[in-house]
Amino acid sequence: MFARGKGIVLNEPSIVAINMRDGSVEAVGSEAKQMLGRTPGNIEAITPLRDGVIADFKRTEMMLGYFIKKAHNRTMWISPRMIIGVPSGITEVEKRAVRDSADKAGASEVHLVEEAMAAAIGAGMPISEPYGNMIVDIGGGTTDIAVISLAGIAYKSSVRVAGNEMDHAITEYIKKAYSLLIGERTAEMIKMHVGSAYRLDEPMTYEIKGRHLIEGVPKTITVSDEEIRGALSDTVDQIVKAVLDALAGTPPELSADIVDRGIVMTGGGSMLKNLDIRLREETGVPLAMAEEPLSSVVLGAGQMLNDFNLLRKISIPE
Repeated sequence: MFARGKGIVLNEPSIVAINMRDGSVEAVGSEAKQMLGRTPGNIEAITPLRDGVIADFKRTEMMLGYFIKKAHNRTMWISPRMIIGVPSGITEVEKRAVRDSADKAGASEVHLVEEAMAAAIGAGMPISEPYGNMIVDIGGGTTDIAVISLAGIAYKSSVRVAGNEMDHAITEYIKKAYSLLIGERTAEMIKMHVGSAYRLDEPMTYEIKGRHLIEGVPKTITVSDEEIRGALSDTVDQIVKAVLDALAGTPPELSADIVDRGIVMTGGGSMLKNLDIRLREETGVPLAMAEEPLSSVVLGAGQMLNDFNLLRKISIPE
């Protein structure tokens, strides 16, 4: 969450821990993430957002309300103006769900903007110039790709394959190869430590602990970067294909600009080791990483708070 005049005031995962007996909220955000895979039977840690859109309307509303109060450091009710980033491929029903959740969480105004556009602004790309700028935003639930010129989107696509899918691929590989069950947090740690999209200069290994499926006891194994790269190959291939499709669908003049200016990558998923090298090899186009890949979308949305003319131009109409 970004507040005008203050910058980023809250940065937490979208997870809610619910007491299943009475429906009350036990924890939200970072505190709830610590509970993933560790809760007793009566408490469930859930992610109310899936693939970049709302999967659980009521829990999303509760989570937003909690975050708004926490960001303002007060318990009394407040009605902020809200700008929310959404994937390019969002449906009308999904848009309405986002607006309704924000309204019910106490927003006085709700503006939806496409995440790729917000990320481009947050990454400092010159979106208003008459040149083609391509951004690839690999988040948790979606990979959003856009070619932007004159503050408009000339080409856009969104595939529901990104960081979460990488975690799932790792979990499934460990289960199949080692008969070992691991949780979401462990899969994410494996991805961050030894996950890669292209051969590393120096081989790496990582020690993981989980429960053996057959023996039923805790067990420790060591995995290599090569193994995890293989586990991630299908997911990475889909992201690479989406970028190649975007380049193929871009108008010729803008395509020439992209060859000169390169592609900017942002989002947590773009930090996968050597993903930039893999994309450069496949596309033949130079790539650069945004300065703050994890924060580009929220920084871009924050800039719109200070420039309502820009917000009017690029917000999604109701």
